[in-house]
Amino acid sequence: SYTAIRLGAYAPVRDAIGAGSPDAPFYMKFLAGAITGAVGSVAGNPFDVLKTLAQTNKGTPKPLMSLVGQMYKDQGMKGFYRGVDVNIMRAIVLNATKMGVYDIAKGKVVESTGWTRKDPRTAFFSSFLAGFFMTCTVAPFDRLRTNLMNQPTDKKIYNGLSDCLVKTVRQEGVLSLWRGFIPIWARFAPMATLQLLTIESLYATFGFKSI
Repeated sequence: SYTAIRLGAYAPVRDAIGAGSPDAPFYMKFLAGAITGAVGSVAGNPFDVLKTLAQTNKGTPKPLMSLVGQMYKDQGMKGFYRGVDVNIMRAIVLNATKMGVYDIAKGKVVESTGWTRKDPRTAFFSSFLAGFFMTCTVAPFDRLRTNLMNQPTDKKIYNGLSDCLVKTVRQEGVLSLWRGFIPIWARFAPMATLQLLTIESLYATFGFKSI
């Protein structure tokens, strides 16, 4: 799944590109997160499209297979990858921010407190901080992704990411890209904390090096 790829593959990819040491350049850690985020988003895009259609469907609820059939009939396979450009960019920014900030923050927390990198307290504070920066960088992409994926199956409102951005800003202003910042942060912070604590626990269980 998308989450399994972008979280589970981060440490192996980071180590493979030579960014595994605590003093490795921050941009290399961000690059590792960007790579796993992009790969995961391509795999998960069809499910995001169907989820968005199901959530925004008006009138009588339609079964999942009906949505799949209607989408394929109207737009073919490419319909399941509409919004994939913004989804990839969002995933790159999200995972680069999340894993990069988390990785760097762990080093700073260890220096400041004397805790180890494997200490759950280190993971907790680092992941909470990562959740805040994720919200800052990802909120605009979430807004644009929703607009793109929420288009009717038989009608195209936006001609790609740039067109969606221009129309959204023109109609609602730049700050509309960060609309709902507090609720988004309230979702991201605990989600990031639980995900990163879980992946750290799994790494330890299976004998892998911690993030």
